[in-house]
Amino acid sequence: MLSAADNELLTRTNSGTPMGEYLRRFWQPVALAEELPHPDCDPVRVAIMGEDLLAFRDSRGRAGIVDPWCSHRGAPLYFGNNADGGLACIYHGWKFDVEGRCL
Repeated sequence: MLSAADNELLTRTNSGTPMGEYLRRFWQPVALAEELPHPDCDPVRVAIMGEDLLAFRDSRGRAGIVDPWCSHRGAPLYFGNNADGGLACIYHGWKFDVEGRCL
């Protein structure tokens, strides 16, 4: 039987925890391919290890995961325009590619 301290160590996966930092070193499944059925489809909200994220497929069909909030003004990217190679913020139009870079 695990002690309470060991249980905390092994089950807490938020950012900054030992297990959370360890698990972030590996690929984690967060969505099915069917949830992003075609290029420029609507983004999908996902949550894993205490983090809210946004999955989308760009114009070339590549899947990516980004922070759900625009880094410029904090507008929700979920309502952004997914076209022309990236996900554009509805507020000022900042566009992010599948690797999270601002285009």
